[in-house]
Amino acid sequence: MTETSPALTRRHDFVLFFDVTNGNPNGDPDAGNLPRLDPETNRGLVTDVCLKRKIRNYVELAKEGESGYRIYVTEGAILNEAHREAYVALRPDDPKAKTDKKLNPKGDAEARQIRQWMCDHFFDIRTFGAVLSTGVNAGQVRGPVQITFARSVEQVLPLEVSITRMAATNAAEKEKRDVAAGEGDDRTDNRTMGRKHIIPYGLYRAHGFVSAPLASHGVKGTGFSEADLALLWEALGAMFEHDRSAARGEMATRGLFVFEHESKLGNAQAEALFNRIVTHRKRPDADAADPANLYAIGADAIDNWPPARSFADYAITLDDAELPAGVTVHRM
Repeated sequence: MTETSPALTRRHDFVLFFDVTNGNPNGDPDAGNLPRLDPETNRGLVTDVCLKRKIRNYVELAKEGESGYRIYVTEGAILNEAHREAYVALRPDDPKAKTDKKLNPKGDAEARQIRQWMCDHFFDIRTFGAVLSTGVNAGQVRGPVQITFARSVEQVLPLEVSITRMAATNAAEKEKRDVAAGEGDDRTDNRTMGRKHIIPYGLYRAHGFVSAPLASHGVKGTGFSEADLALLWEALGAMFEHDRSAARGEMATRGLFVFEHESKLGNAQAEALFNRIVTHRKRPDADAADPANLYAIGADAIDNWPPARSFADYAITLDDAELPAGVTVHRM
């Protein structure tokens, strides 16, 4: 936990909505970097790892240099050297801690201290957990925050777009272009630089869970705090604002619904709470406040409608009537 904020003692479940316009939200390296798809339904997928990466990137920007908010999994990081820092801190007089390729705790007590040192210093370990037993052994951490794959609420249709350039890579390529131009061949084959895969539009939904026992347990807890939770909500709302690239097009968080429980173990089943949040197609140019203008995804009445091309084509409804005792819902 941070010095000024206690470890979390209440369970939370959340639903995250985000969308993409003319971009690739999560390419699949096993499919030529095509947007990830469920082949049976043609609904788009974004992995939990992808979403966690964006949260890490946001926290790294927002908390740069602040104690307790380092990021463990970063570009080019040598993970074992991060583990070594814990050993050096706990064994300041042991020269082997600075040089040995393999290190192991001397007992259960030291193993807990090393594990806790890693949790205290790295936000993403404290939040998501990590396997730290690679060579320089810092144990394993089960994180209190878990996120599912995101799935598009409707089918998406990936497009492959060729992109070209005016410049040549080298003199031989330039000569080849000049010869082709002299022969009246104005095709752009020699100008092709590559291809981009995009989704014209897709609205995605992911579920998340925050376990209070894994945050505050005396032995297993990571110390994930109330302040960390507030930072997580901030990151989920703003993570796409600092993750712009030509490949990803326009991406934005469109909704974050948080179910807060009064107890550590929770006061209701997460799935029952998630079912209270429903995505509808909205009749074009209609008032979303009128239920008569909202149609369930996949309804026969919308079969001949044009495909959704913006968030305005959807409406997200929350049934907050008669919530289970001990549960409060927040629309962030």
